[in-house]
Amino acid sequence: MAEISEAPDSDSSKLLGSDSKAPQRPDSEPEFDPKLMRKTKPGLKRLFLTFSVLFSFLLGFPFLWKSVEIYRSPLPFREIDSLSTQLRSDTLLFPLHFHALFVGFDSDPDRLRWSILSEITKLTSQNPKCSDNYTLSVTVDLGSRCLRGPTSSPHSSSYQCGSVTGDDVVQNDDVVVDERLASVFGGKNNEYSMAVVKGVSERAVVGKYRHAWMVVGDGSDVEMAVVKVAEVLIKVFINGGREEGLIRNEFMPVGADGKIVLSFNLLNADPHDWVYDWDFEKIDDTLLTPMIEALGPVANISVESQVLYHTPKASFSYWNQKLESYVFSTKDLPFFVNSNEWHLDTSIAAGGRSKILQFAVYVPSAKECPLLLQLPNGEISKTNGFISPMWGGVIVWNPQGCLKDSEFKPSAKNIIPIQDLENMFEVFIGQFRQLFGFKSLNVYTGASGDWNLLPSERGFTEWELDVLSRQHTCFNLHSCATTLGSLSRLVQSLPRMIIKDEIGKQVKLSLEAAKLALSNASSGVYEFSAASSSQARSLAEDAFFHPSIMSVSYYSFEHCFAVYSPFFLPVSMHVVLAALRELRRYKQEKAKYLAWKAKANTAT
Repeated sequence: MAEISEAPDSDSSKLLGSDSKAPQRPDSEPEFDPKLMRKTKPGLKRLFLTFSVLFSFLLGFPFLWKSVEIYRSPLPFREIDSLSTQLRSDTLLFPLHFHALFVGFDSDPDRLRWSILSEITKLTSQNPKCSDNYTLSVTVDLGSRCLRGPTSSPHSSSYQCGSVTGDDVVQNDDVVVDERLASVFGGKNNEYSMAVVKGVSERAVVGKYRHAWMVVGDGSDVEMAVVKVAEVLIKVFINGGREEGLIRNEFMPVGADGKIVLSFNLLNADPHDWVYDWDFEKIDDTLLTPMIEALGPVANISVESQVLYHTPKASFSYWNQKLESYVFSTKDLPFFVNSNEWHLDTSIAAGGRSKILQFAVYVPSAKECPLLLQLPNGEISKTNGFISPMWGGVIVWNPQGCLKDSEFKPSAKNIIPIQDLENMFEVFIGQFRQLFGFKSLNVYTGASGDWNLLPSERGFTEWELDVLSRQHTCFNLHSCATTLGSLSRLVQSLPRMIIKDEIGKQVKLSLEAAKLALSNASSGVYEFSAASSSQARSLAEDAFFHPSIMSVSYYSFEHCFAVYSPFFLPVSMHVVLAALRELRRYKQEKAKYLAWKAKANTAT
């Protein structure tokens, strides 16, 4: 037992000896746990460096976003929607006034007025896009006095009694009567007059201004005259003598930019037989320039000409012994134009959205001359020409005595006689009128009879120009609204689309021109409304087809994120995770320091 009790004494003495060598901890010092406490305050250097890298990424993001930003000029979306809504909900109305003058009739003007209005209502067809807001006044001229209906109408009161007599209309030539009525009625833009007089020989004529006249027999019923008056007012002055009415589906001859290029070509089929040239400048000054000036409010027309050689036709002709000529029929017309040999080039200015109409004078070779066009009824065409829709027209001109080859020197240069050239270009003007929807014949056949239409030296009469102006205004305004509406929807659906200042300027100018056209149309100023509507449509088309819109830069935001995320997302994630990790470490070390400090304060 004594040995067992001694061993611990020896060990205890060693422990005491070792303890006596260690430093003694004061009674006031707290216990320190290195896992839960630290005596020094954690530094901010690592946290600052980590967050400085993070902030550099965050500060660089706006510069990156600015570098891929797409410039977008502000567009007036509300004004575009307002224009589209206005044209879609409200029918565009053109103010018109009709004045009917009855000379030598003892009738009640109010009864005549209501009868004409009743017939006009029967003939008028409603158009969902554009219509006519017409008024009517009737004057019965008894020589010594006039009966007017309504009496308060300023249009009927402007007529002076006795200004038009039966002898003025019956005994004179139509051209003289036309000028006489023009001096009486004046012919404002939106006023159309109709004179009815009694005579022996009945006839009905529509002048080249804005009036017409009719001679009826003494025993004719006034009700029949009323029907004819209503028909000429609606079918001729409003519809232009066309069955489809005022507005067609497409204003075909005019390009989207409001321009037409008339390209006239003289085609020498075989220059080994003969070569012909023409005095185009003279024809341009005498026939084409007046027509172009008359159509100025409707279209911007330019003229070009050229002479080509070695231009054979693509169709075949056969010899007709009875006619002693070569003949080609209307079945051959689709193959007459030889697109492989007829290089009908135009200038650079004719490109873009301009409408190009080709008019060709074909001079056949000696082996197929004379060449005549045979109509389906077997008769020979008087003009020896035809039109090709959406392309233009062709006239076959046979040189005088072309069967006698000895009279022509091979390859000798000849000039087409000026009279033949004038006749051909009058046919071209008639073809041009047909492309606009008018008839080439100067006769209108209606339900109540035939009307003679006096031609104009400008190619188009004033009332025909009014029809074109109203039609052009209506079509262009709706086309402008449709184009601007499509552009608005496209821009709003693609936030990354480039919209330059030029596009925004074109859109604003287009809206201003459209508003001006609407104002002029409601005031009856057809020429200015047509010009403004053409400008509005042209600017809208220019804005929609601007080259910058076709750029590949207007991708979506999702596409932008998919392109740039492989470059920046991996690094950005590591930087963010490192910053979060360092922030958490700093909070833990600070908590240790605060725990030790709190325990030290408690101990003291």
